[in-house]
Amino acid sequence: MACTTILVGKDASYNGATFIARNEDSPSGQFCEKKFVVVLPEDQPSKYKTILSHQEIDLPENPLRYTSTPNANKKDGIWAAHGVNSANVGMTATETITSNERVLGADPLLKKGGIGEEDLNVIVLPYIKTAREGVLRLGSLLEKYGTYEMNGIAFSDENEIWWLESIGGHHWMAKRVPDDSYVVMPNQLGIDSFDFDDAFGAKKNHLCSADLKEFIAENHLDLTLPGKKFNPREAFGSHDDA
Repeated sequence: MACTTILVGKDASYNGATFIARNEDSPSGQFCEKKFVVVLPEDQPSKYKTILSHQEIDLPENPLRYTSTPNANKKDGIWAAHGVNSANVGMTATETITSNERVLGADPLLKKGGIGEEDLNVIVLPYIKTAREGVLRLGSLLEKYGTYEMNGIAFSDENEIWWLESIGGHHWMAKRVPDDSYVVMPNQLGIDSFDFDDAFGAKKNHLCSADLKEFIAENHLDLTLPGKKFNPREAFGSHDDA
């Protein structure tokens, strides 16, 4: 089974808790041995270097304790997959998603450097105290370092769930899951509505990269018919039946 993410808002769950969960497939289609570990603050590096892309990243001071399920064999990197930190913030990374030629022509995926699924939990989860902070930290890292792949990432805390999707090499958008809703998310770009007024205003339920509106306009990515609301899935998602 391919990766599938399930997100459950606190008013949609039986006991009032937020839930994020994901099954993980292996890129090669074979079984991948994982470990369950607790990473203490003193064991978190101050400098991080990716295995696949050789990107070096300086990490903040005072990391939180967090859980992780890395690959048992780290020849391709850590691949921490998911975890919960000592501030009770959860993160699962990642759901692989796809895009289209227009987006990738305007903001190509990196061929050298950048961050990806092998890195995200390690460079984000120890440094956030809310789900929203997770979106903002990961978004800033994507804008600064870029990525060589497209991914969907979930964050949860006691009250909120946020879903972030990367767009091309350096752009991203994120949406808060309504408390009374649940999401079943397969390997595709899933956000199908987005409020830019909120994203560039109160930022209550929508967040995105700082230049996303200009990126869409300059590259003619808005495929929405007149009179309809903007649909990110049409603009950024795959147009391939596969």
